[in-house]
Amino acid sequence: MKTRPGIDSPDHRGRTGLDRAGRDLDGNPDVVVRDVELTSQGWHVLRRTTFDYRRRDGRWVTQQRETYDRGNGAVVLPYDAERGRVLLTRQFRYPAYVNGHPDGMLVEAAAGLLDGDDPLSAIRRESAEELGVTLGPLTHVLDAYMSPGSVTERLHFYAAPYTPADLTGDGGGLEEEGEDIEVLELPFPDALAMCHDGRIADGKTILLLQWAALSGPFAPTADGTGSDRDQPLQEELAHGGTDEQ
Repeated sequence: MKTRPGIDSPDHRGRTGLDRAGRDLDGNPDVVVRDVELTSQGWHVLRRTTFDYRRRDGRWVTQQRETYDRGNGAVVLPYDAERGRVLLTRQFRYPAYVNGHPDGMLVEAAAGLLDGDDPLSAIRRESAEELGVTLGPLTHVLDAYMSPGSVTERLHFYAAPYTPADLTGDGGGLEEEGEDIEVLELPFPDALAMCHDGRIADGKTILLLQWAALSGPFAPTADGTGSDRDQPLQEELAHGGTDEQ
């Protein structure tokens, strides 16, 4: 009997049952999954799912959606409140390049896929690999689906303080994974200005920088006269917002 890699026999990553995703969903009585097909199964997985959907007027319709499953990820904004700086990366992103970005070199917050780790372990790993920084306490900012129309990925957002003494490596990413990452240490006002003029065009990075400006370590004081860098973080720590619980 012929086996199908990724379905009833292991594929190149040792995966089976890739066509099962979504078949047992029962959280929404207005959605009934009928069939799941694999249309591509490289490093990540593209599926075509057929389901019945009950519209608000009560009519049932049959729909198909393609979903790209690359796993979940985590992203972090390391900040030095004392010196008013943040750590970011710059690297080539072909999807942005082919879709209108002038050179495909995006300035981003360090991020990566979980690859079986919990979000906190994953972001510490990625920070060491990409930025060369050893992070201390992590503050959870939020979780978000970044492209819910087609991509299943849920991204876990964090922020963490750092000092020059925490820059314990060179960063740059893993060459064996094709990474060639430049580490950028920028004054926070410059990074925020780059969001406004288009030099930073990455969604997750814009979100974290805006958070830092509005309610994070660089938020204005109560009277609006400056940056109360420590109080917002202290408040989050007091409410159990870190991994040190």
